[in-house]
Amino acid sequence: MSRTVRFLLPSLAIALIVQLGGCGGGAGGSGGGGYLAGDRPPDEDVDVSNIPDAVPRPEPRSRYGNPESYTVFGKRYHVMESAQGYVERGTASWYGKKFHGRLTSNREPYDMLGMTAAHKSLPLPTFVRVTNLDNGRSVVVRVNDRGPFHGDRIIDLSYAAAMKLGIAQKGTGHVEVRALDPSSPSRQVAVAAPVATPVAAPVVAPVASDGVRSNPNERALAQPSPPAESVADDAEGAGAGDVYLQLGAFSSQANAEKLVSQLRAARFETARVIPGQGAGGAIYRVRMGPFSAVRDADLMTVQINALGLGNPHVVID
Repeated sequence: MSRTVRFLLPSLAIALIVQLGGCGGGAGGSGGGGYLAGDRPPDEDVDVSNIPDAVPRPEPRSRYGNPESYTVFGKRYHVMESAQGYVERGTASWYGKKFHGRLTSNREPYDMLGMTAAHKSLPLPTFVRVTNLDNGRSVVVRVNDRGPFHGDRIIDLSYAAAMKLGIAQKGTGHVEVRALDPSSPSRQVAVAAPVATPVAAPVVAPVASDGVRSNPNERALAQPSPPAESVADDAEGAGAGDVYLQLGAFSSQANAEKLVSQLRAARFETARVIPGQGAGGAIYRVRMGPFSAVRDADLMTVQINALGLGNPHVVID
């Protein structure tokens, strides 16, 4: 049995693969964020306002769920050596009762009422602040699972986290995910918090209907309001740090230089290798920038993704 299969067997991802083998529908990793028929919220309404956020604390890298790379549905994913400086914006989804109690990728029982999440490449565990860019709400969750392996979704949230953010009812939301340093979480929380939180609508439990979020036209029918401006946008010109795109982090300098050569051949002239130290020794990060604003880096990300070069995400350093 390959290393990849051994890594995924305890995870929710393989549970989906086994259950849906041969099915034509898109499958996901950690439950697919509720886009698969059969997943649902708890049978009874839960007041999630009483559920505390995850509390960042130093933890060793998990023994399970952190291979150098792994493959799901024919696509290879690379696990980051460090979460330091990670910031990304994109679509969040959630997963619920169907996977409650099953083992996550690091072999912890999934608790849909816990403040946890799944991510394709962050080290396990990682504490992140997730901010809903449509309403300003934010939560802190502990990443302990792999996924979502569906479309452009960047993070799969527990049901409780999705409810607190106000995205559970429609199934997905536009979010910013920012890694927190457990040694100094308060400083990063202050930077990541929204400038002003809009008046929140009442939190209403989603309808417990199988497959309610599997409608492929859902996002087209429910157009989100324009994203709220975050502190990162406002602070870029006020000494909050330089904005970069990080396209990869390697233990091998040769591999990092190879990616830089590919980027420069595609006329991304600012690509370069930044040497540093990670938990496992020397680390070589490939970055582009600095950019004048996060939105400029986001636009560059679209171009790079179209060429399939690296795994770009925004970092502020």
